[in-house]
Amino acid sequence: MRSIWNGAISFGLVSIPIKLVNATESHSISFRQIHVSDGGRVRYRKVCELDGEEVPSAEIGKGYEEADGSIVPITDEDLAQLPLATAKTIEIMSFVPAEEIDPLQMDAAYYLAANGATAAKPYTLLREALKRSRKVAIAKYALRGRERLGMLRVVDDVIAMHGLLWPDEIRAPEGVAPEVAVSVRDAELDLADALMATLGEVEMASLHDDYREAVEALIVAKSGGAFESTEAVVEPAGGQVIDLMAALEKSVRAAKASRGETGAAGGAGAEAEVTPIRRKAGAGAGTGTGTAAPKAVGGKKSTAASAKKTAASAATKKKATTTGKSAAGKSTSGAAATKSTAKSTAKGTAKSTTKKAGAAAKKAATPRKRTSA
Repeated sequence: MRSIWNGAISFGLVSIPIKLVNATESHSISFRQIHVSDGGRVRYRKVCELDGEEVPSAEIGKGYEEADGSIVPITDEDLAQLPLATAKTIEIMSFVPAEEIDPLQMDAAYYLAANGATAAKPYTLLREALKRSRKVAIAKYALRGRERLGMLRVVDDVIAMHGLLWPDEIRAPEGVAPEVAVSVRDAELDLADALMATLGEVEMASLHDDYREAVEALIVAKSGGAFESTEAVVEPAGGQVIDLMAALEKSVRAAKASRGETGAAGGAGAEAEVTPIRRKAGAGAGTGTGTAAPKAVGGKKSTAASAKKTAASAATKKKATTTGKSAAGKSTSGAAATKSTAKSTAKGTAKSTTKKAGAAAKKAATPRKRTSA
């Protein structure tokens, strides 16, 4: 990669020769201005407003415009005479934890490459010191005619530098936050948390510019003569959210569906899966002090318990009937019915035992049926 600046890092009494290399690049597509009627290129001419003549780049210099409109010429020689200690030096001033740097200050990013074999040892020393300290270095440097603030940190095995805006260049967020007082319920926060958890994380390397790819495809299609104009379908933006809870629940279901997770389809099952259960501290399951969601869940539990109870009753009835039939066919079944019946039927004949055992079984089954009902 081509360097855009050569200088040195001043680390106390240690000087590290380095080259500054751009760490980022723009992939945006640039367009030219053309004359619509004939497709001719439209160019800008730099014209002096005093004599009306076009001025070549070699004759263009700098000037500061004062309040009255007059221009004060400033030459490169004038700027070179200024006492700028960081003209060719990245001067490290301090080391601070990375979390103390406000992301709003972050500007362009650069890689710092060791310039020559003699720079390898001090470069590696600074890199390893930054790694072990878990801090970033705050430095001053000069680039493109002005002094700037920078932050040095380690990326893989390279020292990277982020340009920082000066603190007085960060505007205060006055008048940006909503002026209307708004309260957010815990249930809404729970659904927002569920949506965040459903969306999960993303591999940053997998992200790409869909719009740029569409523009590139458009250019290829038009240059090849295979372009067909279609009207873009644009979803209406803005508007007032009528039901925030419903929108959050729908978002969670849509996120689950996009990931192919089970229960992503609409319906009661999907809503129950994402609706949170919140109770006040110390409140029991049956106190009725919870939110609407616990009541709905409680209702489902009651229905399930009722169904379970009905099934148990049917099983008891079936068991009683089976017991009666078994007692009618086998004398030993009557002995299992009651202790007294077993003693009385053991002395009789097989025919008498069968009749009495059936009667005893029928009698024993009757109270069980009333209890389960």
